[in-house]
Amino acid sequence: MHLTWLGHSCVLLSGTQKVLIDPYIPESSVASTSPDIVAVTHGHYDHLGEAATLGKTVVAISEIAHYLQAQGVPAEGMNLGGTITVNGVSFTMTPAVHSAGIDSAAGNLPGGAAAGYVIRMDGVSVYHAGDTALFSDMKLIGELYHPDVALLPIDGRYTMGISEAMMAANFVGAKTVIPIHYNPRDKIRVDPVPFKTALERTTDLTVKILKPGESIEFSPTS
Repeated sequence: MHLTWLGHSCVLLSGTQKVLIDPYIPESSVASTSPDIVAVTHGHYDHLGEAATLGKTVVAISEIAHYLQAQGVPAEGMNLGGTITVNGVSFTMTPAVHSAGIDSAAGNLPGGAAAGYVIRMDGVSVYHAGDTALFSDMKLIGELYHPDVALLPIDGRYTMGISEAMMAANFVGAKTVIPIHYNPRDKIRVDPVPFKTALERTTDLTVKILKPGESIEFSPTS
């Protein structure tokens, strides 16, 4: 599997299927990624993004799925703690601690709850935390699902910051940690290098800092 960070919280997993998570890139479009499946963590504009216009099946919490279905978008609704399989890809919806309204032309609509995902494809398990504060049940995500990769937000204003993300990384226990949700605008401009330095100095985890558009390959684990 190839994992590509496209910027902000937008990540493309490329393997048997192409799974696009939180399809929003500041001042650009994700249409050229040509995903097979789209996953949305919550309804804020910078995460729901282009989900309604890509013409692909969208995995989302029930309220967002219903909102998209009303626009003619194929959507698979689910809820926290549930697992579904779409085209051979497994999606487990995990909690996130964050607000969750749907940003729409009609104003802010109820969007259920914010979420993350553990996505399993081609023998690799990826935890995308979504927008979230630190919470102690991240330990359960690690114990239950044993992700190989953890995508953790670090902006420190709308999500947890570096100190909290370090604890989150320890809770989850994924061997590879990739920081997300930072730097598209001044209010969340963060240097990820101190996060990498501190976490690698104090644990056996590896932090990969990707540039927008940069990819990393992961092989199946036994």
